[in-house]
Amino acid sequence: MANIKNLKKDINYVLGDIIEAVYLYELTTTGKPSPETNALIDEAITAFDVLIAKVNAKNVENKKAHFKQINVELEQAANQLVAKINEL
Repeated sequence: MANIKNLKKDINYVLGDIIEAVYLYELTTTGKPSPETNALIDEAITAFDVLIAKVNAKNVENKKAHFKQINVELEQAANQLVAKINEL
């Protein structure tokens, strides 16, 4: 991991793009939010909050392993959200 700043940017961009994909789905189908799309957006925001809290944790023994684990968790969360978008 190059640095913490880049990890925070990655989290922001990936989850932001997922939220944008949900909005595009809403615009191209019904034109308004549905309970399913609102749930996906809430889930993406929750994932963002959890990952940023982990990045900002100060009491970490092995920082390199900690940040690698955060990167893995980001990838897993993104894959799950994209799969849910595809199911809509």
